[in-house]
Amino acid sequence: MEAPAIFLLLLLIVLSIVLTGKSLIYPRRNAIPRTYPVIGCLISFYTNRNRLLDWYTELLTESPSGTVVIHRLAARRTVVTANPSNVEYILRTNFDNFPKGKPFTDILGDFLGDGIFNVDGNLWLKQRRLAAHDFTPKSLREYVTVLRDEVENELLPFLEDAAAQDSLPFDLHELLRRFTFNIVCIVFLGIDHRCSLNPSSPVSEFDRAFQTASAVSAGRGSAPVSFVWKLKRMVGFGSEKDLRNAVGEVRRCVDEIIQENKKKRKSSANRDFLSRLIASGESDETVRDMVISIVMAGRDTTSAVITRLFWIIPGHEETEHDLVSEIRSERTGGLDYESLKKLSLLKACLCEVMRLYPPVPWDSKHALTDDRLPDGTVVRAGDRVTYFPYGMGRMEELWGKDCDEFKPNRWVESKTTRVLKKVNPFKFPVFQAGPRVCLGEEMAYVQMKYVVASMLDRFEIEPIATDKPVFVPMLTAHMAGGMQVRVSRRDGSRVKRPSELHFFSKSQQQQ
Repeated sequence: MEAPAIFLLLLLIVLSIVLTGKSLIYPRRNAIPRTYPVIGCLISFYTNRNRLLDWYTELLTESPSGTVVIHRLAARRTVVTANPSNVEYILRTNFDNFPKGKPFTDILGDFLGDGIFNVDGNLWLKQRRLAAHDFTPKSLREYVTVLRDEVENELLPFLEDAAAQDSLPFDLHELLRRFTFNIVCIVFLGIDHRCSLNPSSPVSEFDRAFQTASAVSAGRGSAPVSFVWKLKRMVGFGSEKDLRNAVGEVRRCVDEIIQENKKKRKSSANRDFLSRLIASGESDETVRDMVISIVMAGRDTTSAVITRLFWIIPGHEETEHDLVSEIRSERTGGLDYESLKKLSLLKACLCEVMRLYPPVPWDSKHALTDDRLPDGTVVRAGDRVTYFPYGMGRMEELWGKDCDEFKPNRWVESKTTRVLKKVNPFKFPVFQAGPRVCLGEEMAYVQMKYVVASMLDRFEIEPIATDKPVFVPMLTAHMAGGMQVRVSRRDGSRVKRPSELHFFSKSQQQQ
């Protein structure tokens, strides 16, 4: 935190002592987290500001109900829950009482504007209906064709070159992030706005600005005291000045894409999402905001999950062997939409990675009226109510004593079948659930399966660092500093037939 913010924090603590006449050495009894008069848990929050995911998880583990209430000076009362019954109540049962809310949209509004991830009500519903066309089975089959072209002509050739250059290390996360950005541009924006996949090559101004805007916007949401960033925004200082400049660059680039699309529409009938959005009669500003939301979702989420999978898999040789066997048994005639559905072990591995490292580790709503959650927690009008997929993946009550371990077999029905379980979406809400469930869930699985299968079939990926990477909760979470890897051609010798697969490992290494 910058020096002025630290000074303001200390000043607030001193003022609270003077104004209340109470000593801060006497916390409220039985409060989780430890909470003091006036300042609440501000000290604990500030102390844990760089490890909020693990701090919240520890608090929820201590709570008998799996829910905690956070009282913090200069911040609204916050209810954080890892209780599936509460999650279902928030996301479905009483959906109308828990919109994103103005406090949420204020945090992200400068960047996301009125895009689908930052609005409620009719505006959200209208954008959702427009987007639904891109996620039908027919659209997904066409999507596989785009994936095939990009993987075969761009991704695999890069990996071939890397394998031939004496295993020259590169940042796998950056490679995949650039790949998914190119896919978004082709599928949703109808442009071949291709950026180089080489992680060592410079990123575009648009990409750099997008990363800055995402990082600063996320920092607003986790700031110990919110008025600090609001004051900095008012005077155009520090990170808020960076955000203003970055958003301006992002909007300039997106506006150019929109105008380019309009020119093309006069000479050809484009079928991409952006063309339909423009044809719907929405204002240029609404179209721009929707495009920014789509780019954010498609660019960052799946690349982070795939990267984490390639960090975990090398430590589980039996699982990796079985994955390669499953992939090779299904890709004899090339991967298509139907064959991808049959990669059940691969989907189990992806689910297990997202259980432990969800791309969106937390999500908040704001209560319109007073309410009470199923576990008895009182919610007041205006409260921030946060469900917490990261913590839910680490609850023994939900996943057993081995909840900290990577075990794909927890996702299948029995030891004699490879059929995946139907897991309660409110126990595993990585794609949300209820009316706002992610439209792109199936598309995300299609993309992740195709990319991972294509890479595992041909290459061995070796992470260079041995230390556990830090999981950073930005707007979408990722590994801090990326992941340096070496790549080599996979041995093409015989692998086991499907009937020989050891789908259920007897033991897995603990993460």
